Amino acid sequence: MAKLLLAASLALAAIPAFGAARPGEEELMDARAKLEKMLTENIIPFWYPGVIDRDNGGYKLNHDEAGRWMGPSDKYLVTQARTVWFFSRLARSKYGSEEHLRAARIGYEFLRDKMWDGEFGGFYWAVSYAGDRPTMPDKHLYGQSFALYALSQYAMASGDPEAEQLARRLFRLIDFHAHDPSNGGYVESFSRDWKPLPRGRKGYMGVGSDVKLMNTHLHLMEALTAYYLATRDLVARKRLLELIFIQSNSVVRKTVGACTDKHTLNWLPLRGPEYDRVSYGHDLENVWLLMEACRAVGLPPNILLDLYRRLFDYSLRYGFDREGGGFFSSGPIGRPADDRRKIWWVQAECMVSSLMMYRLTRDPLYFGLFRRTLDWILENQVDWENGDWHAEVGEDGRSGGRKAGPWKSPYHNGRAVLKCIELLDELMGESHSP
Repeated sequence: MAKLLLAASLALAAIPAFGAARPGEEELMDARAKLEKMLTENIIPFWYPGVIDRDNGGYKLNHDEAGRWMGPSDKYLVTQARTVWFFSRLARSKYGSEEHLRAARIGYEFLRDKMWDGEFGGFYWAVSYAGDRPTMPDKHLYGQSFALYALSQYAMASGDPEAEQLARRLFRLIDFHAHDPSNGGYVESFSRDWKPLPRGRKGYMGVGSDVKLMNTHLHLMEALTAYYLATRDLVARKRLLELIFIQSNSVVRKTVGACTDKHTLNWLPLRGPEYDRVSYGHDLENVWLLMEACRAVGLPPNILLDLYRRLFDYSLRYGFDREGGGFFSSGPIGRPADDRRKIWWVQAECMVSSLMMYRLTRDPLYFGLFRRTLDWILENQVDWENGDWHAEVGEDGRSGGRKAGPWKSPYHNGRAVLKCIELLDELMGESHSP
């Protein structure tokens, strides 16, 4: 017992301390002004209108580190859908316009007309630049989830009943072909005709049909949150409750207080050095997406608070750079990060998650972490010269990586900044309440 108490006290001491007092209105306004400047002067101008492909439809997402377009390339479902989502979400905000909604429609029409599989249903993983043929025709639920997310957000932004109907059709296909009623969650990897991949063949996320990923189910939960809000589909609500349980229980190593990514079909974690790793960005993204999912289905906000604190404590202890600021990428269970790159999306997710935790708990630790992460992003991750954010910053401070491609789009940072502005507006509104 003494050893356990000592270990717990040492772990607690390793968590960095931030502000001891709640922020005043001036501090809230300062953070909001910085986020607004980042959105309007750095993020939006990079993505609009430059990435819109007015000749072929969809978006040109093939940019080097300096933001230069490198020419025609395949168009990938994940980032095409994420960009539809961003323009749709932007159009619904005070920073959006009819032009941004038209930009969303260009991407929506490309998904509908060029990436939809007319024979078997669902979306191809990738198509040619012109959209005239599939180049990666198989199905993976990670890509389908972002298509559902985009369709749901576009339907809410546009009021287009056709978009809502396509979202409903996609949800029914996913649920019919992939839902696993015996074990919960979804089988993920399929051939083009929705048949599970042959044994030994890996899908587009690097595993076969016999593996379930925390990452895929995280974004399925995100997509179903938006889809349920757009449609009030009762089957979707049932599945969303199931995904909340999975993301708060099945993927959590409960003796560790962190999640791991790869599991068997019946949710046993795969074990070994390759699998016993924690992605700090995914854990903290999981925290705030669980909050949003619970809110959508009407669950009490504090119902998973103990889990949220445990996941946060773990990532702060092992993944936060206490000297330089920012979060590292990942590390082995129970040990400090060994992948010490600072990836754009990790910083974005940790920023919004910490502000969501502050709203829920009013614990100044979380607001202090939000401010320190925001300041680190402004000083290191944002590319003020060429636009948008550096894909990664190394431990030596040097930046690298492409600005746009199969994985990078305006989704993570655009979503985080828009969400944080709304949260700060809410907090400032509360400060004015009688």
